[in-house]
This record gives sequence, C-alpha cells and structure tokens, in this order.
Amino acid sequence: MADGPGRVLDYLGTHQHLAVDLTPSVLPDGSLQILSRGQRFHEGPVSFRFPLALSGTAVLREGFDDAAGRFTIEVAVSNERFGPLAGYEGSFTCTYPEVVGDAVPTSARTLREERRR
Repeated sequence: MADGPGRVLDYLGTHQHLAVDLTPSVLPDGSLQILSRGQRFHEGPVSFRFPLALSGTAVLREGFDDAAGRFTIEVAVSNERFGPLAGYEGSFTCTYPEVVGDAVPTSARTLREERRR
C-alpha cells in the first residue's frame, strides 16, 4: 500500500515484528471500521512482504451502544483461499488514565519506533 493519508501502519506481536497496513473508515452509523491489508516482517536487516495467499486479512468494527453504555467490537479474519480463520465479537467498558503533561506511561509505549518506507 502506498504511504500517505488514510493509512495506519501497526506493528503487531510480542516483539512487534509484523507490520500491517490498516485502512480506517467511519461507517454511516458512526462506528469505526478498520480493514487490514499488506503485511510485512521486519527484524534488523531482514524484511519481507507476506503473500496474502499465506496470511489473513481482518475486518474490525468498533462502535458504542448508547443503551448499554458499552463499546462493541466485532473482528473477522479470513484468507482468500481458505475462508474464515478466526473472529470474535463482544462488548467492553474502559477507563481513561490521567496523563500528566506529555508523559506517556512506559506500559503504554510502543516497543519499536522506526522510520520505514
């Protein structure tokens, strides 16, 4: 996927070796939809793109249920050839910790901060 507006790059995994292109959008009901696209592995000098035939793509939808006072989430991961691989749906609540100044708690910081093209 090309660099630029409309793209989010997320590093996944315990060591954040897997880079995934995400495309967010807002649905007519106000919920957030995120589609995963290309996937790449990065570790030091080793870097390669996963063929989509060997990996899954995800559709994530998050919203808020005003009546229940809870966030909702639905995730579906599938493969072009093999079909559905995994998924879940549910709801949750959250709290927002106070952040003083520009301080971000160590537990919330990313493990990797790299410039990639």
